Amino acid sequence: MNQTVPALALVALLAPALGGCGGGGAPLTFDLAALPPSGRAVAAGRAIVVAEPVGIQPFESDRIIVREQGGSLSFLGGGQWADRLPRLVQTRLIQSLENSGRLRSVSRPGDKILSDYQLISEIRAFDIAAGSGEAVVDLSAKLIAEGTGRVVAARVFTARVPVKAVDAGNGAVALDAALATVLGDMVRWVNSGR
Repeated sequence: MNQTVPALALVALLAPALGGCGGGGAPLTFDLAALPPSGRAVAAGRAIVVAEPVGIQPFESDRIIVREQGGSLSFLGGGQWADRLPRLVQTRLIQSLENSGRLRSVSRPGDKILSDYQLISEIRAFDIAAGSGEAVVDLSAKLIAEGTGRVVAARVFTARVPVKAVDAGNGAVALDAALATVLGDMVRWVNSGR
């Protein structure tokens, strides 16, 4: 297994006791993976607070989204994320930055830990593009100096991964792979000192 790209942390949280309740049973629940530890800790001395990403209303849920050719959004049946998408992305980004071993600390805004920078982001796309048959992850990020509020750096991170079929399992696998690429790029960008 390639250690630079995490395998899908695919969690099939089926509730057998719920199998007979409601029509169709409970949807499969999928998780996203953080990048694995890099194995080379280098104390950079910087502390970063990672805010929960913002996004349009459909991305604020735990549903897997399909973007049709005309631009309309729909929810993919049979599957859901393990948490609200913004919170799940925030958690995996924090874990990936921690796993890089290059920062003094990585925290959330509510942790009340003094930091040098705040990382804010927006989910611009996190869906299956039905027209192209690709999973698309598109996040914009800004690194802001604490105290001054000055934007130190800003960048858009995008990845596209082919989807074998537009269904919950294949969609989740492809979106996880696309997020792994974006997380890798974001971690390198943050650790580069920008």
